[in-house]
Amino acid sequence: MRVGVLRETKDRELRVALLPAGARTLVAAGHEVLLESGAGDASGFADEQYEAAGASIAKSPEEVIGASEVVTKVKEPTPSEIAAMRPGQTLFDFLHLAPEPALTRAILERGIVAIGYETVQLDDGSLPLLVPMSEVAGRLAVQIGAHYLQGDQGGRGVLLGGVPGVPRGRVTVIGAGIVGTAAVRMAVGLGAEVSVLDIDQRRLSHLYDIYHGGISTLYSNVVNLEQAVLEADIVIGAVLVPGARAPVLVKRGLVSQMKRGSVIVDVAVDQGGCVETIRPTSHTKPIYTVDGVIHYGVPNMPGAVPRTSTLALNNATLPYLMELCQRGVDAALRANPALARGVNCYRGQVTQKGVAEALGVARADAPWSKGP
Repeated sequence: MRVGVLRETKDRELRVALLPAGARTLVAAGHEVLLESGAGDASGFADEQYEAAGASIAKSPEEVIGASEVVTKVKEPTPSEIAAMRPGQTLFDFLHLAPEPALTRAILERGIVAIGYETVQLDDGSLPLLVPMSEVAGRLAVQIGAHYLQGDQGGRGVLLGGVPGVPRGRVTVIGAGIVGTAAVRMAVGLGAEVSVLDIDQRRLSHLYDIYHGGISTLYSNVVNLEQAVLEADIVIGAVLVPGARAPVLVKRGLVSQMKRGSVIVDVAVDQGGCVETIRPTSHTKPIYTVDGVIHYGVPNMPGAVPRTSTLALNNATLPYLMELCQRGVDAALRANPALARGVNCYRGQVTQKGVAEALGVARADAPWSKGP
């Protein structure tokens, strides 16, 4: 199998989808790896390291796509990358298609097989390829929020941990999944007063036990949500629904009542966001202000720490990429239910429920199972 690795083009997206060690593993198994020149530079992995591992280097994305059967990258494809692909070719990356109808239609028109990292799902419901980036994003969310809370950044000028005789900053985390749990850990570590909301009592109980009652664990209803948001110096949106649009929980009217100079970091922005006033931003221009509240909406937050993120992501993705190569794509989808759940589009058909609902089309049920 020929695997192509594209260089990221999203604003300051510095991760790479395959490490030299991963390239060596694939080559040792009899596969070919073609890397777009410079793809690993920002993560600290030079072309020479890939060549030493047995990979070949290409000068352009078109060359990579044209020569490969499986194309992998980190973030969603660009229109030009999709246009260069051919029917039946496989794309393996983060997709987040539910809030992106134009991108979804382009993928469908090309007839490619699009497998999303974020929707590969084990039998127990866990998301093995999303977890490492969720861990990174949750930690970063608090770190970023604390930065923009500083007065020199336009924030309220609050130090999260406070000092003796001064109130600590307040952090409200909406969602107690992987992102939310990581955000809570970071916020507690910085000494903030922390509230976390969720509708899953088991998650709340788990966090309550971990921190020995030192945080506020709140069932997410309208009253608790409003109170926790209005008290907060930083609000972390951590409500992510695999393959679907995030529910909008914090409405514009509530944002308008928040403290001036407080900060919203919505990690769910690449799924539409759980805050009504959030919109995608970039690492170059990461924030904007609505009603005196700073909004941070960078969809590819983990790209800010590319080496950590790349190492963590590759640990998770390589076994699935190897299976696609070893078995062939259709056979791998038939053999591995977790990988099959990751398929968003298959040769012109939508196979992911949340994407089908967002696009208003019928969902095809495992069309790869009908193959020989």
